[in-house]
Amino acid sequence: MKRAIIVHGWSDNPEGSWFPWLKRKLEEKGMKVEVPAMPDTDIPKIDAWVKKLEETIGKPDRDTFLVGHSIGCQAIMRYLEKTNAKVGGILFVAGWFTLKDLGNDEKIIAKPWLETKIDTDKVKTNRIIAIFCDDDPYVPISEAETFKKRLGCETITVTGKGHFSGEDGVTDLPEALEAILTLSR
Repeated sequence: MKRAIIVHGWSDNPEGSWFPWLKRKLEEKGMKVEVPAMPDTDIPKIDAWVKKLEETIGKPDRDTFLVGHSIGCQAIMRYLEKTNAKVGGILFVAGWFTLKDLGNDEKIIAKPWLETKIDTDKVKTNRIIAIFCDDDPYVPISEAETFKKRLGCETITVTGKGHFSGEDGVTDLPEALEAILTLSR
């Protein structure tokens, strides 16, 4: 059975943003879907998030699809780097290697995520689609090109959805559903 693991972002939760909508839509298509509550979501730590993914994913295979939002994308990349896992496909929504316009407290929390390198060669062995928004207040639109270059992935740019969060009013994300369905064909 095909399954999807949706990894929420920083200061979010499994019931936030568009995650419940995508979970429901994928379940309607016959997928088993998990949206784990990531640890210490207000002060996310790399090791704790990667460990949570290892526990949640278990034994990945070609019927496993990973979806990440923001720092959830970072967690997925670091999981793949550590485990050399091969999955059916990955969807990154508002993923990043750099950030902009962070407050001082946010900079301190983000620092390890920004400064600890990722071996993207271990990540790009998987099929990847990445979605970005042209008015994201945190992720520069130039990250679309960075993801294309570093991960060899297809990128999609949308308009007017900010950081794809509930705060931006994004409670459904048809582009994410279509991307996962494309990856799972």
